[in-house]
Amino acid sequence: MGILIAITIMLLWGGHLVFSIALVEVSWTNPWMYLHVLIQAYLYTGLFITGHDAMHHSVSKTRWINNLLGTLAVYLFASLSYKRLIKNHWDHHRYPGTEKDPDFYTLSQNFFTWWFMFLVRYVTIWQFLSMAVIFNILKHLAGVPGPPLVVFWIIPAILGTFQLFYFGTFVPHREPHTEEMGKHRARTLSRNHLLAMLTCYFFGYHREHHEAPGIPWWKLYKTKIPRKPFSIFV
Repeated sequence: MGILIAITIMLLWGGHLVFSIALVEVSWTNPWMYLHVLIQAYLYTGLFITGHDAMHHSVSKTRWINNLLGTLAVYLFASLSYKRLIKNHWDHHRYPGTEKDPDFYTLSQNFFTWWFMFLVRYVTIWQFLSMAVIFNILKHLAGVPGPPLVVFWIIPAILGTFQLFYFGTFVPHREPHTEEMGKHRARTLSRNHLLAMLTCYFFGYHREHHEAPGIPWWKLYKTKIPRKPFSIFV
């Protein structure tokens, strides 16, 4: 099931990207353009969540298939390094909400400052070079116009990072850290499965994820324990 879900997300991402570039008019007065940007951003988030599950060995019990799908998912997201993500993510689980946590920023709780430092710790020059090469191949060799590439390929990826950071890092782990958050320093979203799915593929059930990191995202709602919830708004 994990393999099927991972492949489905990647196919939906790729299929919707091709559909949007080919058939959706890029015009600031076209409301359908905004809808498809949001759909593509949500599918980008799904790519990263798939890669995240692979880091926890929950996409496939066969290690090489698990790692292959994880590597492909995060590369499609933004040419990210799967190996770099694994190291940082497991440090996040070992030292959540501390100065040793690569996803946590101790010097500021400002959303944009923290988000920027979050990106700095993951982005590499090779990632930018890879995306630049892909962009130019698509534009100059495949003949894809620049505006649709920016609107449906680049902007949704950026929006996806906001969604992942906000619901998967900032809201669950931000200070103040209270006793109710437990040793993982993680809050959890109230039990509303539809909201949890729409916001970040159940990743708002964040304390549950830290307590059982091997549970794949699509089973995470089953582990939901009634606790004092956090608000998705700050």
